[in-house]
Formats: sequence, structure tokens, C-alpha cells
Amino acid sequence: MRQVRVAALAVTAVAVAGLAGCADRPNDLDTYYDDPVASSAPAAPPAAPPASTAPPAPAQERTATTPALLTDTDVAAEEVRVATKPSTPSKCLAPLVEPVPEEQRKQRDWQYRSGASLSHRVLVTKGAAETVNRLICSGATPVQLAPTGAEAQRAWCETDKGAAVCTVLLARGDVISVVQVAASTQARATDAAKRLAPISAGALVRVAS
Repeated sequence: MRQVRVAALAVTAVAVAGLAGCADRPNDLDTYYDDPVASSAPAAPPAAPPASTAPPAPAQERTATTPALLTDTDVAAEEVRVATKPSTPSKCLAPLVEPVPEEQRKQRDWQYRSGASLSHRVLVTKGAAETVNRLICSGATPVQLAPTGAEAQRAWCETDKGAAVCTVLLARGDVISVVQVAASTQARATDAAKRLAPISAGALVRVAS
């Protein structure tokens, strides 16, 4: 009986000592438990595909050549008025104009008080300078032009539909500028074409500016 009491007292002493040791530590739950692990963020949506780099439509190319087309202001010194209907290219010019798709060419026409006509065309074609240099008009009279700053230039006079028609071709980049004057005499047509050549060249420069 004496041995049982001694054992009981020993167990009680150990328990009290354990409680005393815990009493000196702060009651901090963070010491005993880790914070819950946060769930991972949702995956980012896939990147959008790159924008299309398709080449511009012919209509855009045509719009880009608009600055090269002569305006009423450009030809004001010629004292012309807007023509009521468009002219057709002369027999020497037609082989150059007609193969170019309609959406890649533009045209404006005016008329002199004398009845003479003035037309200006802008054509978009690859290798414009080469095209101008190799063009030959059989039976036409060459016209010498002062340098205009164009990459290629050519001028001639011919008789077409009973009129004297003088033509000036200028090329820059992929653009060909075509001035045609039809008058009662070759001298009048030549003089007008020469006056308009530098004006047409200035309009070509507007495309790149």
C-alpha cells in the first residue's frame, strides 16, 4: 500500500511540472499551425494572334496616287475648264494605258476655250521608269523636254483623229504621269505640253511627300 502511494505522488509531480512549463509560453496559434496555402492564380488567356499583314488592296494603291493627279489649281494658268466627258488615249498611248487595270489608273480632263483638250492620267505599274524608256511611237515626232527631276521622261507629238496630239510621260517609283494636249496645230499642242511637264513632275513628287 505504501508503494502505491509513492507511485501516485510521482505521477502527479510530473504532470504539474509539465503544466508549469507550458504556462511560461505565450498562447500564439501561429507558433503551432502554418498558414493555409493559397490556391494558385488562374492561367492567363492565350495571346491573340498577330494582326494580318496582307498587301493593300488595289483601291488603296489608287488612293495613294491621288496627289500625283493634276488639279484645277495646277492647270489654272492654262485657262481651261473641266471637260464634260473623258477623253480617250491616242493611238500611241493606248498600248500603255489599256493594259493597266481600271482601279490602278485615274484621269482628269479639261478643255481650252479654243476647243483644244487637255487630259492627265496617273497609272500605277511596276517598273514605271523602264516602261517609259522602252515605249516607242512609230511615226511620231519626238519632243525634247528640259530635265524635270523624274526618273524617266519621254515626249512626242502625233496626228490622231485629225488633231495634233502631244504627249508627255514622266515616271517616278511605280507611278507614270501622262499629259496629253490635242490642238489644231502641233505648235500649240507642243507649247502647252512643255508648259505642263514641270507641273506634272511637281505633282509626282507629292506622292512621296
